[in-house]
This record gives sequence, structure tokens and C-alpha cells, in this order.
Amino acid sequence: MTNPYESKAPSGCPAHPESIRLYGPRYQQAPAQLYREMRQSHGPVVPVLLEGDIFAWLVIGYRELRYVLSNPLLFARDSRRWNAWEHIPPDWPLMAYISYQPSMLFTEGAEHQRRAKAISDALGAADQFDLRTHCESVADQLIDTFIGTGRADLMAQYAHPIPLMVVASMFGLSDHETTLLVGDVSATMNGGENAMEAYGRVQATMHRLLDAKRKRPGHDLPSRLLAHAAGLADDEIIQDLILLMTAGKDTTANWIGNTLRLMLTDDRFAVTLSGGRSSAGQALNEVLWEDSPSQNSLGRWAVVDTQLGGQLIRAGDALILGLAAANADPLVRPDSFGGSGGNHAHMSFGHGEHGCPHPAPEIAELIAHTAVEVLLDRLPDVILSVAPDALIWRTSIQQRGLSALPVKFTPGYPTGRG
Repeated sequence: MTNPYESKAPSGCPAHPESIRLYGPRYQQAPAQLYREMRQSHGPVVPVLLEGDIFAWLVIGYRELRYVLSNPLLFARDSRRWNAWEHIPPDWPLMAYISYQPSMLFTEGAEHQRRAKAISDALGAADQFDLRTHCESVADQLIDTFIGTGRADLMAQYAHPIPLMVVASMFGLSDHETTLLVGDVSATMNGGENAMEAYGRVQATMHRLLDAKRKRPGHDLPSRLLAHAAGLADDEIIQDLILLMTAGKDTTANWIGNTLRLMLTDDRFAVTLSGGRSSAGQALNEVLWEDSPSQNSLGRWAVVDTQLGGQLIRAGDALILGLAAANADPLVRPDSFGGSGGNHAHMSFGHGEHGCPHPAPEIAELIAHTAVEVLLDRLPDVILSVAPDALIWRTSIQQRGLSALPVKFTPGYPTGRG
């Protein structure tokens, strides 16, 4: 891989034998406990090993994380700066997340600001009332497919499809096109031998969509991006639409799933479970603090040698943004902290110019809040069909989400509103 940044530094663990593995069963099942141990032994910046024992720094201090995210000239986004590329095999499991791509995610400076503003403006023009109405319709449609059985896996049958279906509608796709796109995006993100073929179909769909919107503009995201003063090229729009769709899908789906798990397993919500509209907001915010779907973000790369949290960071070193760990930093959330309440100062959506672009977090919250409310309205006696400790978390360094959320409830009837 061509690297325009020539800094050379060791990537493995010989220089940092105390590095902690950020993968494996222990990390997957109890990351919060591991973050606490890391903080005690290393402080706010921790030497870690990614899969394949690839060295990086994990930033778990709240203040240190804000510093990194607030200083893009010192901690930049272009992964071609990484000083470890010579050690990275082409089939490395995290390659898809770190390998440079010409999307908004890896751009910097004025170029990033140009593209981020276009996305923010296009999202901001969406009608929130119409969006909520459509979210309710999608939720009802999905519940109608399983309400008669009395059982469901709320991850596969509900939480995962909702974000993609809603975003696809914001693209102005037909129901048939949405069904095909949802299937292809899911196949792309799940990996496997058909992932690249599915990704090719996603790109082809986006090309056809832009051609159609150029001929007949509508009240949708692609039309707004085509008309935006930023003068975006087709390839830029396609890359950023795909990023918008894929980046938000897992995060929002796991936010829904983690919130439903909390409400189904925590006695504090038992009394109000059937009145989900009054307690959903509290549960959604608590999840962002205590069990964030965004655990870690890959990553930032040091532009020059610098000090951070008592550690010497070399130019080209990779930094992993410990979003969930920073949320639990005792310097900002002491043991006496009474709960998340209305506090929204968490790091779950990032921070700074490369944080989740406004108003994407608000749209994600609208989707998640509506999904939880509608489900609890439609299935007021829903309960887990397995023991809480039998739930299995997915293997991921970035996301905290369940492999499945099996539930049972009294069978009902479709509404026909979907």
C-alpha cells in the first residue's frame, strides 16, 4: 500500500511489553471491567494490541479524548500516516475500517469541512415530523411480520432492519429498491464470500439513484447533495451516502438493542415497561453512558511526536478513541455520580469536526426512540425468552451489540399500517 507519509516507527509490542490485548473473550464479555483495570495500571492512555497483536494507543481518559478530538492538526484522520503499514497483512481483519478510502471519513481540513457541511445541510433539511411518521410505519411493518408468532429475535427481525429502511427512504428509494439495498448493505457489513459482490451492487444502486435524481430531483438526500453549493462530484456523493448508511446502521441498531435489553433486564424499568413512552428516553440516554453501542473508534494518527496522558506518542502512531471508556472516566463521573439523567455530555457520538455530523445524532435518536416506543406499545408483555446471562455479545472492537435478543410475548394481529 502506498504511504505518502514517510515516518517509520515500530508497530508491534517489543517496545511496549505491557500492552493489553483489545480483543478476545475477556474483552468481548466484560469490556467495562477491562477498561477499569487499564485505567488503574496505565492511566488515561493505554498501550494495546489489536487483532494480530498490532500495536496502538487506546485513549480512555475523557479529557485526553476531548483533546485528541479537538486537535485535528495534531491527531489527524488520514490513515496513510500510519507508521505500521509494513507490518499489516492484506487480510488483516480490521483492514476495511482503517485502510484509506476517498470518503468524508478520511478527509481532512478544508476538504473535510466542505463535504461535512454538505451532508449536514442535506440532513438538516429533512422534515422531522415526516421522518418520525415514517419510522413508526417501518416499525409497525416489521412487527407485523412476527407479532402473530409470539416469538422474535429483536436484533435480526427488528433493530437491524429499521435504520437501513429509514435511511433508504431518506434517499428517495422505492420500497422494492429499499428491500434490495437493505439486503446488500447487510451482506456487505456481515462479511463473507459474497460481501464484495454485494458492495458492488450497493455502488451500482447509488449510481442509478444519482442519475435518476439528476433528471428528476425530489425532497431527498441525493437531490440536495447534487444541488449543494459545495459542488460535490458523483463519486464523492456516492462514497458519503454509503458511509452515512453503513456508519449509522450498526450504531443505531445496537442502540435500540442495548436499550431494549436494559429495559427487559433491569428492575427499575419493570413497572413502566408497558408504558415505554415514559421510560424509553431515560433508558436510551443511560445506554449511551453505561453500555454505549460505540465502544471504540478507529482511529487517529499522530502527525508529530507528542505527549498525551503521560505517554510518548510517536509520529504515525495509531490512536484508538475509547469512547465508552471515556464515558466512565471517574474524573468526570465519580462513584458518587447518581446516574445519567439528562446529562448528554457523553462521547458516544464523538466530538469535534470528525464527530458524527449534525444532525445525524438527532436523527439516530429519533429512529431509536421511535423503535423502542412502538415495540413496547405493540408488545406490552414482551419478556426475554432466555436468561439474561445467556445473551451473547457480538465480536467487535468498535461496536457493543448483541448477537441476538430472543423474546416472547402474547401473539397479536398485524395492524396493516406498515
